Amino acid sequence: MTERDPIPTRHATRWLLQCRPGFGADLAAELAAWSSDAGVAGWPRVENDQGRVDFHSADGRPLPTPPALTFARQAWPVVADCPQLPERDRVGALLEALAPHLPEALAGVWLEHPDTNDGKALGRFCRKFRPHLERALRERGVALERAGAPRLHLWFADSRQVVAGLAPAGSGRPWPMGIPRLRLPRAAPSRSALKLEEAVGWLLTPVEREAALRPGMSAVDLGAAPGGWTWVLRQAGLHVTAVDNGPLAESLRADRAVRHLREDGFRYRPPHRVDWLVCDMVEQPHRVARLVRHWLVSGWCGRALFNLKLPMRRRWQCVAECRALVTGGSGELGWRSAQLYHDREEITVLAWRPAAGSRG
Repeated sequence: MTERDPIPTRHATRWLLQCRPGFGADLAAELAAWSSDAGVAGWPRVENDQGRVDFHSADGRPLPTPPALTFARQAWPVVADCPQLPERDRVGALLEALAPHLPEALAGVWLEHPDTNDGKALGRFCRKFRPHLERALRERGVALERAGAPRLHLWFADSRQVVAGLAPAGSGRPWPMGIPRLRLPRAAPSRSALKLEEAVGWLLTPVEREAALRPGMSAVDLGAAPGGWTWVLRQAGLHVTAVDNGPLAESLRADRAVRHLREDGFRYRPPHRVDWLVCDMVEQPHRVARLVRHWLVSGWCGRALFNLKLPMRRRWQCVAECRALVTGGSGELGWRSAQLYHDREEITVLAWRPAAGSRG
């Protein structure tokens, strides 16, 4: 990389990708599948499965930017590796390693670490370390909080072992470690509301949210009880048919724009087309995938947002199989998926008919 190169992705021979701890092997499998399909000479390495995978060039040539991967919370090209910072003057040693790569301005400085119990202690260290680093950057003439500039990522494996990267403006999820800071409103019937809120904020673009979640639109929520997803849709002004044999929260039962049907979500058929199908049923993922496809190809809904509960093994293979089931394997239907922060052993998927107008 040349000095002060503002586009580090052109030269990157290594990428660091973050994921949910315990899912490193699944992200590695997804990376291997992408690199094979795209003809990319690279190989993934899982780092102790703390929620980090390194993707290395196999021939020393620059790697292309990976696509938005289902299991990746964050991804950025590596520019420097500091395996053992000194106990004293860690800031100085870190800036010395970064010197050939620092641009004249940064959009932000993100200090990241494993999303584990041990990582919480690192989080406290990072909060104390950050102001010293930012002051030293300013003293070196690097402007901070500059819109459109690259973003500096620092991954702390521990307080002295750091991997540094520069992400282009607007790339990746817009939160450190890919974790949104959402608070559960007191009125929400369940914590599942956070899952749908995160899904809408990440899987849909701002333009799509404005066009596809307008007051007066209609939705069916399969497996709705106690109503976390229905509640989020109502906050956006949608009229919701909540399908579940279980009870809804009292606040939703009193809402005239919510129609509760005590029926089996797999047997329910809508009397007319709706704008949205949402589904968070605890069921076999392939069965849910076939149900969603049936709704979309039958014209019963324009878009679907749903969860797939994953098996303990071969999770990436399960995702690939479910994608083929939903889309028909030929791009007949659109698909966008992510393992969100508020997901656990599951992923969240947005699927649509091309006429619904989502980006590909």
